[in-house]
Amino acid sequence: MLTGRDILCISSVDWDFHWQIHHELMSTLAAQGNRVLFIENTGVRAPGVSDMRRVRQRIRNWWHSTKGFRLERENLFVYSPLFLPFPYWWLARWLNRHVFFRPLRRWMAATGFRQPIVWTFLPTPTARDLIREVDPSLTIYYCADDFSASSHAARRIKQSEARLLAEADLVFATSQRLLERAQRHTSRAQRFPAGVNYDQFAAVAAAPDGVPADLKALKRPIAGYVGALHIHLDQQLIADLARRMPDVTFALVGPTHSDTSPLAACPNVHLLGGRPHEDVPHYIKGFDVGLVPYRVSEYTASVYPVKLNEYLAMGLPVVATDLPEIRRFNDDHGGVLAVAGDAAQFERAVRAALTPSPPAELERRRSVARANSWTSRIEAMSALVTSALAERDRTRERWDERLKRAYRRARRRAAEAVLALVLVYGVLFETSTVWMLAAPLKLEAPPRQADAIVVFAGGVGESGQAGGGYQERVKQAIDLYRQGLAPHVVISSGFVFAFKEADVMRALAIANGVPESAIVLELQAANTYQNVMFTREILEKNGWRRILLVSSPYNMRRALMAWKKAAPQIDVVPEPVPLSQFYAHDRGASFAQIRGLVRECAALTVYWWRGWI
Repeated sequence: MLTGRDILCISSVDWDFHWQIHHELMSTLAAQGNRVLFIENTGVRAPGVSDMRRVRQRIRNWWHSTKGFRLERENLFVYSPLFLPFPYWWLARWLNRHVFFRPLRRWMAATGFRQPIVWTFLPTPTARDLIREVDPSLTIYYCADDFSASSHAARRIKQSEARLLAEADLVFATSQRLLERAQRHTSRAQRFPAGVNYDQFAAVAAAPDGVPADLKALKRPIAGYVGALHIHLDQQLIADLARRMPDVTFALVGPTHSDTSPLAACPNVHLLGGRPHEDVPHYIKGFDVGLVPYRVSEYTASVYPVKLNEYLAMGLPVVATDLPEIRRFNDDHGGVLAVAGDAAQFERAVRAALTPSPPAELERRRSVARANSWTSRIEAMSALVTSALAERDRTRERWDERLKRAYRRARRRAAEAVLALVLVYGVLFETSTVWMLAAPLKLEAPPRQADAIVVFAGGVGESGQAGGGYQERVKQAIDLYRQGLAPHVVISSGFVFAFKEADVMRALAIANGVPESAIVLELQAANTYQNVMFTREILEKNGWRRILLVSSPYNMRRALMAWKKAAPQIDVVPEPVPLSQFYAHDRGASFAQIRGLVRECAALTVYWWRGWI
């Protein structure tokens, strides 16, 4: 088995995600004396709202590590990179070479991690950029998923995957369909389905007890499933089975990644939640039959379920959906599985599986799992890797050719950097792109009759200079007051520079015709959140329910989101400064304006992180 090597794994899942091929393979290689760096998922599509929890977890992982790096176990490091998650956008890829790759280069230099074997599960442009960056001794693409079929947003991956298939020194595919697709681009592809840590499962099977208490408490017989509750799980099939078989308990062990309401109404279906990987054999031990109830789709046509061999390693009968890889597995191993196409067939198969199996059948299932152990898989892979490394050594370029290639690569990168800088300059400073991107920050509405006009003062504001913008905010408040839209003006600012900013603003308002008796000051707030919280107390004390809010144009979204979170009962009408001197522009943005907008976006992120919006 491969040993004594540095291995860089570009994973398609995070380390803390439920246990998959990536974890098993890299853990085994690390245990065999290889030094492994596991780079967490950089994505196959741009993130959406549903990914915000994962984004927050990535930030936490980075924060609680050393610049994103942590030692997870002996010989196995995990890198949780912060990066721009737009794998197909050229500008994001260019920026990631600095944001993402620079810390990686520093870690490699600090640990002496050079010319590693790259073992990538991702075929994105970002992954290919990373492979070129680390100058690997060998590149292996483990094709474990049909990414282009996983979602509409991921279909752009096809072109990049085709290039990686042609560039990789070795390609391993988990299914026949993925293998056949890979073979259209390379002659170096081999089929390696997922395996099972047979010794771990066999040890649990041989123990006298070990079934977890929450499973032991359920009524038997138990038809069980281990794995994520995702969109590819056929929940309707399970619900139908539960109604057809009220005497059978259905136990599902795994994290929830989709709506499980079809199962919630079934009294004999129990969702036990995610469990540590080391506990999975104990749960399977408590099942009477193992289920693989997947939907039939373009994506699952390439799926080889890891749980097949896990169930069999425990001697458990298995009933599975009629998928191509499951049929192939059954053909290869003499019909060891029961394959069903609909709920009626599933019911008959489960009933048959619940009858006691003879010892010979139990041993046959275990022997199938033993033949599909990770030990045998990795030994076969290691032989191919060792052979490929030897071939590379025989055909390695002379030192002068490598040096010339390094200089060519450096010249190309310099040219790309210059071109990127020119393009970035043109986009930022010569077009209206910045203002189009910033438009969602700017909110306004037709003015209405209100109880008070609330002015959030500027402090140092977006300009970073004391007193920046307070005059134009006072002028907007005066104009609204003169229109008779509200009888009171509340000025909120705790900023002091020579004089209290709120006092200066009050004097300016009085000088322009606003009666002193109509002005209320709030003198503590140091930021937008405090503006909201301290002003809310004034509004509640006076029974005011609608306000006209005056602030900077691009601060308005954050301010309204903070109001909605802290005081949803207040009707807030946004009335930003109509002509902001700081944000005045004809077409492109200035550096100071971009800095102000970036600061506002950063503030939104901080407020979200702290739960203020």
